[in-house]
Amino acid sequence: MPQYLVAIHHPDNYDPSLEGDAMIRDIGALNQQMDAAGARFFAGGLESAHKAKSLRKQAGGDVVVTDGPYLETKEHIGGFWILEAADMDEALEWGRKAVVACRAPVEVRAFLRVRPSR
Repeated sequence: MPQYLVAIHHPDNYDPSLEGDAMIRDIGALNQQMDAAGARFFAGGLESAHKAKSLRKQAGGDVVVTDGPYLETKEHIGGFWILEAADMDEALEWGRKAVVACRAPVEVRAFLRVRPSR
């Protein structure tokens, strides 16, 4: 079955301490719905972007590690689900529920299907 990333976007200054009990319950209920439907393959939250490390290959072949995210944006992925869904429409239905439960914008993207090498 195809897999989809449902990514939760948080603003750069997101404060997880503001997540209320109602939101935690709503996300828990959504996880239970996903599990009951057999859709949830994996889920996880991420630390804030300012705690990220970025790695870049230099011209000479060395890899440099720097603090912070690679991209300079106003939003970052704060958490995600990897879902198994029949198609994008089904994945978008889960995404709609995630927007409501997480009270944040959501991005839904299909994983590329990689053919095994022979």
